[in-house]
Amino acid sequence: MPDRVLVTGAAGHVGRAVLDLLARENVATTALVLPPGDGSPGGHLDGGLPADRVVVGDARDPAAVAEAMKGADGVVHLAALPSPRLGTPEDVFTGNARATFVVLEEAGRRGVGNAVIASSYAIGGLPFAVRPTSPPYLPVDVATPLRITDPYALSKQADEATAAMMALRHGTTTVALRLPFVGDAERRLPETAARYARSPEAGAADMWSYLDLRDAARALLLSLSVTVPGSHVLYVAAPETLSPLPTEHLLDLCHPGVPRRRRFPGRTVPIDLEPASALLGFTARHIHPVPGRD
Repeated sequence: MPDRVLVTGAAGHVGRAVLDLLARENVATTALVLPPGDGSPGGHLDGGLPADRVVVGDARDPAAVAEAMKGADGVVHLAALPSPRLGTPEDVFTGNARATFVVLEEAGRRGVGNAVIASSYAIGGLPFAVRPTSPPYLPVDVATPLRITDPYALSKQADEATAAMMALRHGTTTVALRLPFVGDAERRLPETAARYARSPEAGAADMWSYLDLRDAARALLLSLSVTVPGSHVLYVAAPETLSPLPTEHLLDLCHPGVPRRRRFPGRTVPIDLEPASALLGFTARHIHPVPGRD
């Protein structure tokens, strides 16, 4: 684990969970947060953060990032507009792509050894598709062709390309985690599980996948300890879906005719999680109960 970790987007719900976990691990942290009054969701300083150093600024601003990067030898980059609906198409794509480039370029220039960025399951193009679609095969994996029609997914594709370039340009070991829907057990996960129980098709674009906030933080921190050089792209998710129905039944219902390269017993999530297990030793620990489960 690095001695000091810079967390961008540190006031968001994932950023706060990362700071909490780093604090429990006694790792020094710098939090980069947007100034009060900024309209971006989850980015501004709106309460105490468990960081020993807080820098107020924008991840798209090289000067702010340079200040925040002082003393850091690891980076968790989370700052982004996390949906194509949270800004104009131009703002979502250019803002996210610029922030990732600025942060990783500064990290590489300073010789930071490890950086992890929040990519997204949405990079595949299904969650925000202009019309409902299915993947070409299952399980979804990093070789699955992307079917992008929205600026958010395109920004994640650019982010992953930037991470790969920085690994070659500076020798930074980078990990792009393709995160699914991330929620907490108090509100976000129960609400979504109830919606999937009522309407199974509501989760079809996301493969009914999710990750508990605590597991998301742990996966991000494990990514900072990767010793295999280069750039790595990984899917992470809970091993079971957030639907009470068997996965094979859900696929018959919502993705009929899509070839299945293996069987999905019980409520197995149809996403390939083995690379994350192999590289990070990561398996989700927090499995959320779902209504109506047999």
